[in-house]
Amino acid sequence: MPGTIVQIYEIQTPDEARAMIGLGVDHIGSVITSRDDRHDPVVRETVSVVRKMGAVSSLIPLYSDPEAVFDTLDYYRPHIVHFCDRLDDHGGSSVPAALQLQAAIKRRFPDIHVMRSIPIGQAAEANRDAVLALAARLEPLSDYFLTDTMIVGQSGAADDDQPVAGFVGITGLTCDWSVAAELVARSGIPVILAGGISPQNVADGILQVRPFGVDSCTCTNAVDESGRPIRFKKDPARVKALVSETHRADALPMDGNRITPT
Repeated sequence: MPGTIVQIYEIQTPDEARAMIGLGVDHIGSVITSRDDRHDPVVRETVSVVRKMGAVSSLIPLYSDPEAVFDTLDYYRPHIVHFCDRLDDHGGSSVPAALQLQAAIKRRFPDIHVMRSIPIGQAAEANRDAVLALAARLEPLSDYFLTDTMIVGQSGAADDDQPVAGFVGITGLTCDWSVAAELVARSGIPVILAGGISPQNVADGILQVRPFGVDSCTCTNAVDESGRPIRFKKDPARVKALVSETHRADALPMDGNRITPT
């Protein structure tokens, strides 16, 4: 059975990509933060280096305008395009619009896989039925799911104060792993576990959720003098420890089979 893959975001330079791959990272994630400045030659070279080194490139555009997304994919040609916009039809992006975009990508870029973030609240805050229903709608036009943590307000609805408005992720908080495990069990596509994944908890996450892969951003970032994560700068020691703990978890007894991508 293949081991759990490790995906690391936010890698924006060729040198950092090389370093991450050298530490055993399988998927290298980069972020395009602006629709207007979407042609970044340094990130383009980063994606090229990832491909040349035999790893997988995953690219998040922080916008969903179809023509801008198509242009982005033409420019970078990643292995995976990853969408992490909120999909709730109430303050987030429209699910039908997201499905239309993913269908268009599959027609125009059949060699590029689509990853979709599935928002899950923290323990005791996750709406299990809503999570599974959303995933069922998205699965036919997705190649991967990534579970990530949605900050939930007192009303039980998605809080508008996400770290990046309108998007899911980089909270540094774990989602409800019981819901994530049910998503893994029900999905016909690979599921990557994200949301507060660190060297300290990644082994437990793998054993409890049994995902295809794990993803880390905030908890493998370098930190400033106050201990706050620095965006777009990784801590190689933390990444190395996370990869090591992932391999340790893979060596432990585990029932069931992971789904592998086609």
